[in-house]
Amino acid sequence: MTAEQLVAQYNKTTSATDDTVTTDITFVGPVIEGQQEVFNSGAVAFLNSLCAKFAAEVPELLTKRKQKQTRIDAGELPDFLPETRAIRDGDWTIRGIPEDLTDRRVEITGPVDRKMIINALNANVKVFMADFEDSLAPSWQKVVEGQINLRDAVKGDISFTAPETGKHYALNPDPAVLIARVRGLHLLEKHVLYKGVPVPGGLVDFAMYFYHNYRQLLAKNSGPYFYIPKLESHIEARWWAKVFAFVEERFCLKPGTIKCTCLIETLPAVFEMEEILYELRSNIVALNCGRWDYIFSYIKTLKNYPDRVLPDRQAVTMDTKFLSAYSRLLIKTCHKRGALAMGGMAAFIPAKDEETNAKVLQKVRGDKELEARNGHDGTWVAHPGLADTAMKIFNDYIGGDKTNQLHITRDVDAPILASELLEPCAGERTEEGMRLNIRIALQYIEAWIQGNGCVPIYGLMEDAATAEISRTSIWQWIKHQKSLSNGKLVTKALFKDMLQQETVNVEKELGSERFNAGKFTQAAALFEQITTSDELVDFLTLPGYELLTA
Repeated sequence: MTAEQLVAQYNKTTSATDDTVTTDITFVGPVIEGQQEVFNSGAVAFLNSLCAKFAAEVPELLTKRKQKQTRIDAGELPDFLPETRAIRDGDWTIRGIPEDLTDRRVEITGPVDRKMIINALNANVKVFMADFEDSLAPSWQKVVEGQINLRDAVKGDISFTAPETGKHYALNPDPAVLIARVRGLHLLEKHVLYKGVPVPGGLVDFAMYFYHNYRQLLAKNSGPYFYIPKLESHIEARWWAKVFAFVEERFCLKPGTIKCTCLIETLPAVFEMEEILYELRSNIVALNCGRWDYIFSYIKTLKNYPDRVLPDRQAVTMDTKFLSAYSRLLIKTCHKRGALAMGGMAAFIPAKDEETNAKVLQKVRGDKELEARNGHDGTWVAHPGLADTAMKIFNDYIGGDKTNQLHITRDVDAPILASELLEPCAGERTEEGMRLNIRIALQYIEAWIQGNGCVPIYGLMEDAATAEISRTSIWQWIKHQKSLSNGKLVTKALFKDMLQQETVNVEKELGSERFNAGKFTQAAALFEQITTSDELVDFLTLPGYELLTA
């Protein structure tokens, strides 16, 4: 049977939940192992109902994003919304926080591959955020396998044996709480069509994880918990609130059974945090400082402003004014409304060399102490080897008699103004920093189009967000004709020359065998295209998705 015949057969068998109910969901591409388990008739019928009610709104929401960006490009700086002042001034709180989500002092994040899930759930952390978004290159195989892996993890019988070493991995008796991060609204799933149109990837991720796991999760006194990324407005939060309410009613669940944490990782969203909490008040439990995407969004949102150009990525740290204001405002906003305020990612990974590792841990300690001192209720790490360091710091600040820092209200703080959230930070633009950005982005893009969305590079765990900073920084410098600290003008020609030189350096670092076996030529072409484009490409993952192996 040909691949086309397999797809036709699969679409036929999944188009009905019984003899009378048909759906408008069809599948494109080869049928892969596990697909029929994940997308069984009941799951497809559920997804169909979500698409029928909500999918058409997503393009409208994305159009609203573009309209707002057009106004910003024309000179209208982001600000708090006058039309929602009553919400900000109102006396209300979120519905509440389930017991197993009240203590989130350390969370680990990573993609949904089997070994990662086991190691993360076994780490000395409170929560594992299983990621279908920035740390996953969403090939169809990885999306399907990820759902199977999470189903097995929820059931408690997930295991893995490494084929190269024979080492066996199994789940400990008391694993961390599981939260699934779905894809952002801008990402489509090209393998799943509703009435011939690709379905929003986040809707696919949400529907499959909920459908296959909600009963088991509730039986374990937990629940269907989600991270929602890339929100840019409370209108988008309202869309998710409607999805959650519809699903709770359909499955006869109490309102507020589904719980979510929203990442505040875009500049527009920081001005609508209270409104986002309000729209999702039945379901939301926390906001999170998605710092790397936030820096990327700062560049992207203010791309037309020559006076708001950022320096080297390494100089943009959480103690800079605009990022400190963002962190403190998030804490104040969340605690005022009874929600937890999560800190950001420590992207460092442990080093094998003892002296280097000591420096890594010192940087992590400084970062996490700043968050804990500000009043965050927890933080993120990218590697199990950093969990103990982060845990000790938050244990010290939270203490043994509490589970979080909701008591820290920051009410004595002066009001944080829009100008503080928009203030650029000082720092140099160096040739070394530009070349480092090029090497990082090149290696990350190459890994991503090969299907790996989470990559250790130069001692940091890079994901899509950090790669976005690397490439948009250069784009911004080119657009506004900025000079490096050595006097060199940053132009498209300079970037192309450096890209060619750093591609050679990457080959030397990795070795010709690894380089030639990879997709560095494709990665370099894509990198050059999106960095020298006159218009800033919104997300590198959009053109990257077209190159991703099915």
